[in-house]
Amino acid sequence: MNIDKDVFRMVRVNVRNNPVDGHVYWSWKKSIWITAHLLVGMLGGYLTFSIDSFLLFLAFTATTACLGHSLGMHRLLIHKSYKCPKVMEYLFIHLGTVFGMAGPFGMMRAHDIRDWAQRHPDCHAYLKHGSGFLKDGWWQLHCDLALDYPPRFEVEKEIAEDKVYQLMDRTWMLQQVPWAIVFYLLGGWSWVIWGICVRIPIQLTGHWLFGYFAHNSGTRDWEIEGAAVQGHNVDAAGLITMGEAWHNNHHAFPGSAKMGIYEGQADVGWWVLKVLHKIGLVWDIKLPEDLPIREELHAISNRKIKPELVGEINVSK
Repeated sequence: MNIDKDVFRMVRVNVRNNPVDGHVYWSWKKSIWITAHLLVGMLGGYLTFSIDSFLLFLAFTATTACLGHSLGMHRLLIHKSYKCPKVMEYLFIHLGTVFGMAGPFGMMRAHDIRDWAQRHPDCHAYLKHGSGFLKDGWWQLHCDLALDYPPRFEVEKEIAEDKVYQLMDRTWMLQQVPWAIVFYLLGGWSWVIWGICVRIPIQLTGHWLFGYFAHNSGTRDWEIEGAAVQGHNVDAAGLITMGEAWHNNHHAFPGSAKMGIYEGQADVGWWVLKVLHKIGLVWDIKLPEDLPIREELHAISNRKIKPELVGEINVSK
């Protein structure tokens, strides 16, 4: 038994472990979750629309996407690309849970199984967004994949035994409730519907759309030799994805806290991290040059990483 070096939470327990054999099935909880919010959001959003509720929707969508999903779940919890005080870590992961996809353990498993699969020579179409557009949308938003011979998902001890993360994961759908109460007290049902029910299906659908295009088309500067899936940069979505759109960069340097590593690549998450670093709330920030050399990684363009990236900040506290 060994742990795959590139995705350390995926433990190979059997020689038959592979990311190809498996079947897609309808996930009733996942499907009802997004469908219910979509129906309430469409009808209720139309009936309760106001400028202030729409502004709340924009602000809370940006907050949960940037601080929660990108900086919290992705760059911090999954890739450990920086460190911060524990209270701030909990807040960011909570906001990532409120994004509406899953709790911390669920997000880690969904990310790592896909990452593990895509680094193999081939993987199931579900894991590489390899079906047609509409079919993939149905699969990703309403279904799950059961691999016949999956690896074991093994979370590091300090996270697995964390009582706060355990509670967040068990109650991830209920994490919306405190915000719904606050929104109701401040703005009534209009704020609840726009801050919760309109936001969640839009964010989940947007996440799928980005994943679909980021694994099928776009610009590339790097290639991972032998990988079934190559990440692509979705240039038009840099700002609205908080920097997550630079997915080819991320495939090349998954542990980097900075995703927009070339000139003109807007990375809102990185801008926020720099501010937090300046006020002493973030430290040990990892950049591409801090990561181990990967023999399978090859540059396929002549574009140079920003020269100011090296030494841009002092990565120690």
